[in-house]
Amino acid sequence: MTTFDPRECRHQGERELELMARLPQQIAYAKTHTPYFGELLHDIDPHHINTREQLATLPVTRKSDLSKQQKKLPPFGGMNAVPIEKLRRIFQSPGPIYEPQGQGLDSFRLARSLRAAGFKSGDLVHNTFSYHFTPGAWMMEGAAHALGCCVFPAGVGQTELQAQTLAHLKPNAYTGTPSFLKLILEKADELGLDVSCLTKAMVSGEALTPSLRQWFEARGLMVLSAYATADLGLIAYESPALVMTSGGMIIDEDIVLEIVEPNGDKPVAAGEVGEVVVTVFDQDYPLVRFGTGDLSALDVRSLSEPAPCGRTNTRIKGWLGRADQTTKIKGMFVHPGQISEIVRKHSEVKKARVVVSGNIADEYMTIHCELDPAAQVDLNALSQAIALSTREITKLRAEVTFVQIDSLANDGRLIEDARTYA
Repeated sequence: MTTFDPRECRHQGERELELMARLPQQIAYAKTHTPYFGELLHDIDPHHINTREQLATLPVTRKSDLSKQQKKLPPFGGMNAVPIEKLRRIFQSPGPIYEPQGQGLDSFRLARSLRAAGFKSGDLVHNTFSYHFTPGAWMMEGAAHALGCCVFPAGVGQTELQAQTLAHLKPNAYTGTPSFLKLILEKADELGLDVSCLTKAMVSGEALTPSLRQWFEARGLMVLSAYATADLGLIAYESPALVMTSGGMIIDEDIVLEIVEPNGDKPVAAGEVGEVVVTVFDQDYPLVRFGTGDLSALDVRSLSEPAPCGRTNTRIKGWLGRADQTTKIKGMFVHPGQISEIVRKHSEVKKARVVVSGNIADEYMTIHCELDPAAQVDLNALSQAIALSTREITKLRAEVTFVQIDSLANDGRLIEDARTYA
């Protein structure tokens, strides 16, 4: 087994002692260097926060609140500890939500996950995450460079050209979403191109379903998944031995992860499903008890047994859904507020609901609209206009369908995830 550093195989007790020793210092740093945490933790003595029980007494800051907070104090809601001129990049995710990137080469800490997937110095990595607005491509590219890899910045789209480039350059590694990797490989088959050069892949941004993993394995391609966000960087990752045996994801060495009551702040019992809440030891964006809105659960076996690969950190069961209506579609978060914005742009629409259907590898988004009975409209023109607004606001394409008045349930739900997770 090749690890990124020896910490991955240390004793659990040693790891916990180190994390809890670092925790008060990090909380003090966040309180001192950021306006947001300075106010939120005003009455907190950071030096007393040196256990998980003490950490659990602090309030949770949720991703779903970021957009509103950032509008109050742009661009980062007062959560950044360094000024803009000392950052490497600023990104914008749907919401809109802005994320900073520090000066470190692997500031999102994803190199650890790539190493677990077998990436090494000298590899050529075909990176298909978007280099536009969102940070995914830069997160993977920085990690690959930290390992000594060369990167081809493929970006998204142009499936035929992607397949042709694979055949010409013959990279041995891929980073991107699993669904797009499948599309590229299918296009290569259709064109009669040899892309057997690819032997390993690290995917993120959407769920890697069992059926899709098996599809890749049948082609001799080892595909592993990393759980990361633009705000926190790496949270957890897979290893080959773990995938082939018990499953689950290994928690990163440089975070404190809690599983708490969805939309609450109290930790749940080990093994119970709850919301992933993370504290990072980051000097640029020092988030404390940041609620991701993602659901997962601790793998109780990992509390006493190392992973089959020898890594000893606690493991989670992977992504198990969302704690709120915010939904990730084709690697992009879609927020309820965005659907409300679409409705506001079109006065003819009385109510709307987005329904996400299909499966993770072949999903599609439909916006169901109820029209104002008094509206006199050209349905075709309105459909095109709503589709355009949806594309502009969410960065995703959607079909538009008009439904009968009062046919949408009056339950406050704006996004329905009807995908099949097979």
